[in-house]
Amino acid sequence: MKILVTGGAGFIGSHVVDAYVAEGHDVIVVDNLSSGKRENVHPAARLVEMDIGEPNLLDLFLAERPDVVNHHAANPSVVTSLRQPLFDATQNILGTLNLLEAARRAGVAKFIYSSSGGAMYGHPRYLPVDETHPVNPVSPYGLSKYTGERYVSLYGTAYGLRWTSLRYANVYGPRQDLCGEAGVVAIFCQNLVDGVAPEIHGDGEQTRDFVYVDDCARANVLALEGGDGQAYNVGTGVNTSIRMLLCTLMEVTGRIVEPRHGPPRPGDVRHSRLDCTKIKQELGWQAEIDLAEGLERTWSYFLQKAAGCR
Repeated sequence: MKILVTGGAGFIGSHVVDAYVAEGHDVIVVDNLSSGKRENVHPAARLVEMDIGEPNLLDLFLAERPDVVNHHAANPSVVTSLRQPLFDATQNILGTLNLLEAARRAGVAKFIYSSSGGAMYGHPRYLPVDETHPVNPVSPYGLSKYTGERYVSLYGTAYGLRWTSLRYANVYGPRQDLCGEAGVVAIFCQNLVDGVAPEIHGDGEQTRDFVYVDDCARANVLALEGGDGQAYNVGTGVNTSIRMLLCTLMEVTGRIVEPRHGPPRPGDVRHSRLDCTKIKQELGWQAEIDLAEGLERTWSYFLQKAAGCR
């Protein structure tokens, strides 16, 4: 198939591109390179430097006629959304709507949407959170991602566009950019490389569901043929405190540091853990990389990156 991946020069998107290329698909990457990097794009994929909000996006769609759109371009930052809600809405809502219109008019068969399995649900009423949990975002980011998902569903109902939404837990792994909205794993890895004391927001007992990026990419491959009209949680179902995350990373790296504590971040939920029963039953997907192995792979990437900068 011909697949157009937005944000394919970024962290998660570039791994999705790699997985699609490995499956033999023809991949076009659309990325404005505001945070993505050319070197992240697989050499077998074609890169088009363009913002998803541009009016001439439709011209690209009409020229290329992709079979599938995989949408990863977004503002990924809760903090940025709180500081700049208009920017967040422009990127995550209007950008998604512009893509959907181009997809509709170009006859795209399927739309795969990257959503949020943490910020969208808000403060959980129960754990683990399944897909039927009430949606109650506590940040503009969570709201914008959910609004985008509802637009995708509406286009499915109104125009017959096949779609699948993947609600990610906290994704980590190689290529996560510290200049953007870096996850805590990437930040801690860079801290240990630099010999800087990591900062823990709050008491460190807040928990997250950490899922390795290659597992997420595999879910995107399965969504090409399955999961039409469905939203799926994509996580491990295991909750890990930030304090325990740092302890595990220090065990993996052999670098022992004393963290410093800062204030809790606004817009963050206290605990997050996803129930991924639905995607296992319907798509045959489950996370395969446990936290220790994922941290080892991520740490190796940061060491190689540091060595290349010297």
